[in-house]
Amino acid sequence: MFRKNYHLTNKVSNTVKVKRTVGNTLAYILLIVISIIWIFPFFYLVLQSLRGESTNPVSYLIPQEFTFDNYIQLFQMTGTDPFMKWYLNTLMIAVISCVFQTILTLMTAYCLSRMRFKGRQGIMKIILIVGMFPSFLSMIAIYQILNLFDMVGNPVGLILVYIAGSAGGYYIVKGFFDTVSRSLDEAAMIDGATRNTIFWKIILPLSKPIIIYTILISFTSPWGDYMMSSYLLGTNSENWTVALGLRYWLTGNNGQAINEYFTRFCAGAVFTSIPIVVLFFFLQRYYVEGVTGGAVKG
Repeated sequence: MFRKNYHLTNKVSNTVKVKRTVGNTLAYILLIVISIIWIFPFFYLVLQSLRGESTNPVSYLIPQEFTFDNYIQLFQMTGTDPFMKWYLNTLMIAVISCVFQTILTLMTAYCLSRMRFKGRQGIMKIILIVGMFPSFLSMIAIYQILNLFDMVGNPVGLILVYIAGSAGGYYIVKGFFDTVSRSLDEAAMIDGATRNTIFWKIILPLSKPIIIYTILISFTSPWGDYMMSSYLLGTNSENWTVALGLRYWLTGNNGQAINEYFTRFCAGAVFTSIPIVVLFFFLQRYYVEGVTGGAVKG
């Protein structure tokens, strides 16, 4: 009887192991296929940016001649195609916006997480409802407001637009702050600490993952934005961001520019993606911790 039960248990265990192995294998295959689909466009850009036999779009993947000339030309371009000027404009807008967005988002989230005041629930609901609408619905109103102050075509106006709506992304940060014990605040208040001291010297040092997450989100959004910048930066190429410049290389001169700039467009796209890839590579652990920590409570 004991031997019979042993064989039955062993058989069930083997069946479970087989099912688990098959399930894991199918999951890995699916993940590999998805990864290839996601990586292929970047792989295509890298190969085309190294193509030296022509600047036109071609129907084959592997270049017949490899060269770094397309990258070298990015640093040499001036006049109506000042790529490095676009790059520095994008960097300036992204960094300034990131600093102010991060500070405002963290402050808003801390306020809504720790303080209790009349209208708090209403404010959170309004922000969440407004956040459901795409940003381009407000573009006409934003344009008219900036036009009143003669800021259309000015990068400062674009920075103000990015900063103005930053507090709307408070929700995940608030969820993270909710997981930080309130007893720390209470102990600090007993010792005479103010809310300002608690926020800067107690809460923030304990919130590194969510700070990194907020910085990454606040930086990548302006860095890759095309829609708002194309609407507000005007026609002066000196004020453009990289997204606008690269788009012009594909559509300028009634679409004929693509034949001259396609390989340089690919090189510019690869060069522009490097900062984001590097940031996520080194800060991935904190990014994941911030997302998962902020998703615990709402």
